[in-house]
Amino acid sequence: MKYLFFSWLAVFVGSWIIYVQYSTYTELCRGKDCKKIICDKYKTGVIDGPACNSLCVTETLYFGKCLSTKPNNQMYLGIWDNLPGVVKCQMEQALHLDFGTELEPRKEIVLFDKPTRGTTVQKFKEMVYSLFKAKLGDQGNLSELVNLILTVADGDKDGQVSLGEAKSAWALLQLNEFLLMVILQDKEHTPKLMGFCGDLYVMESVEYTSLYGVSLPWVIELFIPSGFRRSMDQLFTPSWPRKAKIAIGLLEFVEDVFHGPYGNFLMCDTSAKNLGYNDKYDLKMVDMRKIVPETNLKELIKDRHCESDLDCVYGTDCRTSCDQSTMKCTSEVIQPNLAKACQLLKDYLLRGAPSEIREELEKQLYSCIALKVTANQMEMEHSLILNNLKTLLWKKISYTNDS
Repeated sequence: MKYLFFSWLAVFVGSWIIYVQYSTYTELCRGKDCKKIICDKYKTGVIDGPACNSLCVTETLYFGKCLSTKPNNQMYLGIWDNLPGVVKCQMEQALHLDFGTELEPRKEIVLFDKPTRGTTVQKFKEMVYSLFKAKLGDQGNLSELVNLILTVADGDKDGQVSLGEAKSAWALLQLNEFLLMVILQDKEHTPKLMGFCGDLYVMESVEYTSLYGVSLPWVIELFIPSGFRRSMDQLFTPSWPRKAKIAIGLLEFVEDVFHGPYGNFLMCDTSAKNLGYNDKYDLKMVDMRKIVPETNLKELIKDRHCESDLDCVYGTDCRTSCDQSTMKCTSEVIQPNLAKACQLLKDYLLRGAPSEIREELEKQLYSCIALKVTANQMEMEHSLILNNLKTLLWKKISYTNDS
């Protein structure tokens, strides 16, 4: 009788856990809702783009495995005309950076209301220029970026940007990831943009969608303790030379966003789940939504009320300090991108590192992690440490098959 009771209890508890997790899953994965909103706007002529017909008419663009971690940011593996891709869609507007406050639900906001009918191409270019100036600062080459955006917005490549295409482009330009994909479109570690419809966009697929670990069904994930999961993740990594090649890719991406052609971008969520790699072990970014223009972040955080430094954080990794005399956040981010990347790579690279370079590698990684934005000659130190790390890793793997 006692064993029967405990058996039923185990079944009840297990069923309850699975029900709760399934409810969470259905809230996280709202691809059908996203598609309906986008296709309703497309079919009424509000928006247009190269992915619209495939998504809403021929249905040759469809959602596969759900990768969403937040209900408002939908992310799916997808297939578009037999080509694999990653589909992303916003379930809420993203007009400003979110410091922990909830944004208005999408259904209560008038979507795709700009530009309005009658807006000329010249006026639209001025709108885009003003937006870039607010996000990126007064860069001298913003006009080139505006022209690049108009080329991307012309989805059907007919030499003209229709009102529907302009509305889609304007909505997408509110998203930092889309902007960064356009700016870094020729860079190796940035996924290529395949197409868009409204503020839904499709980007190049990445074979491995996390820096390390193994993908398990969510039902199994429920019963694995977090500590054991972390240890298990470290076991499911490529060979060390391949890890070194992936790490070099991350260091190169840090170079790409550090004082790039249109200013500096800050990596505000440097976690393994945002990084992936392809079958050649070249790093590819999976999620760049928390990589934000430095000018934009500084402007938004500098007057934020704070009680302590904990109130002056965006994402998980962009931290400033709280000025106790004014009870306002300061604008200078404490830790540079390179230090955050090295913190992520420390355990990844030291595990299984060849004995002859382990000591030097550990020394360089800790020097990298200690970098501060406020340090004297930070830019010179940044370049020196980054180049030393890349050189050390390349020397070790340059004569192996994995390089």
